[in-house]
Amino acid sequence: MNDPPRVDAAVGWVALATSASVVQRATVVAIVVGAVLVAINHGDAIVRGDLSIGRLLRIALTVMVPYCVSTYSSVSALRASARQQRGSSSHETL
Repeated sequence: MNDPPRVDAAVGWVALATSASVVQRATVVAIVVGAVLVAINHGDAIVRGDLSIGRLLRIALTVMVPYCVSTYSSVSALRASARQQRGSSSHETL
């Protein structure tokens, strides 16, 4: 019994999203962009020492957003590239 195409696509998306290259790239982006965003959005509170649980949660979410955006972008680019390669290989003449 085969899985429906939507399930196969979701499994493929997760496999790409958890691949080493995508995770490494997203982690670097999250650290760099997240640090800038944390400084901009929470820097004054950090300097004041206002680090409540709620603030720490918002800081964590601030870093997670660039990770998620980078992951989505990388997976989309990889899938588009694979589609393009499949399309161009089927149009090649011998």
